[in-house]
Amino acid sequence: MWLQVAVCLSCLLLGGQGQERAAFYRSNDRNSRCQYTFTVASPAESSCPTAVGGAEMDSLKSRLTLLESLVSRLVGGDAGAVGAVPDAGLQEAYTQAMGENSQLQRDKERLDRQVQELQRRVEEQRQETERLLARPCQAPSAALQDQRPASDPAWQHGSPGYQELKAEVTEVPAPKQIQESSQENTGCGELVSIGEPVSHRRAEGIAGKYGVWMQDPEAVAPYGTQMLWRINTVGTEVRELFGYEDMDQLSLGFPTKVLLLPEPVESTGATMYRGSLYYQRRRSRTLLRYDLATESIASRRDLPHAGFHGQFPYSWGGYTDIDLAVDEQGLWAIYSTNKAKGAIVASQLDPNSLEVKKSWETNIRKNTVANAFMICGRLYTVASYSSPNTTVNYMFDTATSESKSVAVPLRNRYRYNSMVDYNRVQRKLFAWDNFHMVSYDVRLGKPEAN
Repeated sequence: MWLQVAVCLSCLLLGGQGQERAAFYRSNDRNSRCQYTFTVASPAESSCPTAVGGAEMDSLKSRLTLLESLVSRLVGGDAGAVGAVPDAGLQEAYTQAMGENSQLQRDKERLDRQVQELQRRVEEQRQETERLLARPCQAPSAALQDQRPASDPAWQHGSPGYQELKAEVTEVPAPKQIQESSQENTGCGELVSIGEPVSHRRAEGIAGKYGVWMQDPEAVAPYGTQMLWRINTVGTEVRELFGYEDMDQLSLGFPTKVLLLPEPVESTGATMYRGSLYYQRRRSRTLLRYDLATESIASRRDLPHAGFHGQFPYSWGGYTDIDLAVDEQGLWAIYSTNKAKGAIVASQLDPNSLEVKKSWETNIRKNTVANAFMICGRLYTVASYSSPNTTVNYMFDTATSESKSVAVPLRNRYRYNSMVDYNRVQRKLFAWDNFHMVSYDVRLGKPEAN
């Protein structure tokens, strides 16, 4: 109401301002109270300086009041609407986290079931191993009639275990010329040719990477002439010797005899002769003769001055310092000594006492060749263990103490040949090539006339 009166008075007064030179003013006093003044303009001043300032202060107050109202609305009812968005995001994140937790719980339960299944299988394997070890050994024929023979083992971190291994047999016919020659070849001439490799078995597991397989050329009871023997040589304590009734059973992986040797084997240099296994004791130069009939060590002897456990190995390594071999003239040891400065030494051994009967020192360094074998008193060396097409590159004749270079082709089909030995009964080379047990037909020339 006061505002309406003031406006009316102002209009009246302003209407007559031009004639009477009078004016009506409104301003605030010191106590912020509205004060109305009616004045007549003086010659010095025509307006009130505080009038404009008072209007500006009123406008500022109005703006502050408006801001206070807005702040109150935000803090009060409208603030809830603003905070609803973060609450919805938190709810969604919580829901997603709960879903992931449920999925993880299901995965954990599935893994627990798998672990229980693996534990059950391990327990079954352990019980099977105990049963096989406790079962008394039978004659080969009875074992084949009564039940299926035990499967081959796999060596896991030095502990024996049994598992079924697959057999891989590759039929590779030997060239006709070699077949005819081996039928007529009964002499002891020099090595003329080597046939294509024939794979008889592939071993699985790390234990089958390297090994030795052999046949006794003068087998005695209770084992027949067709009996084959095998040792997997990967492991810290190699002690297991597996016997197979014939080549078919070897290919199928069914041993008829499993023996646990009393002392561990070193590398791939073992051999069979006259009913005994001959091998080097681990980490020593000691040679052992293990009698198969009594299943015990029959004799032992240190090989004089022989290097061992990595002093003079073949080029592929494997602690192959001492390599035992059998040919038409008996039992041999292929090794080296400090005196020979790493050159190959071939010594003929007494098969009963293991005493050295005679030795020959060659002029070829042992660590430059991949392997060596004896045929008819002659030492032959293999140039490479990994090259697919290598050669037998050196021959030393113990009868004449003469040596010469040769070049007889030999194939490393699987490119890691860790064992080569001569089988005088079958006139073949037996080899262990990167998990594979293979054989080669050999052809010998006619003996030279004396």
